[in-house]
Amino acid sequence: QVQLVESGGGLVQAGGSLRLSCAASGLTFSSYAMGWFRQVPGKEREFLGAIIRSGSSTLYADSVKGRATISRDNAKNTVYLQMNRLKPDDTAVYYCAADPKLHPLVVATTDMDSTPEVWGQGTLVTVSS
Repeated sequence: QVQLVESGGGLVQAGGSLRLSCAASGLTFSSYAMGWFRQVPGKEREFLGAIIRSGSSTLYADSVKGRATISRDNAKNTVYLQMNRLKPDDTAVYYCAADPKLHPLVVATTDMDSTPEVWGQGTLVTVSS
């Protein structure tokens, strides 16, 4: 069974940091690009960033550039999202997703015909002011 399980969410004070993890199972992790997204209830899902299969290259949305770092450990089948200088506006459910190619991750929130192959169930991050 292919599965992505996010963890590390919780309550954080504004200005603090958080590291989210996404553990993959049932797939050849090193063959998948990975992405991170977030969604506030009632709003559309937002792309945060992605990392290629080898981990040697990442890209980020402008909304988190400079505050977010995505990394992966292919030996542990896990991708991470480090978020610093958190703000109350960062409060959301955070999701990871996987696809053999980077493109579906990058356009997942803008192209309804391009959907990443696997989604996690999400982890809630709440940033208090």
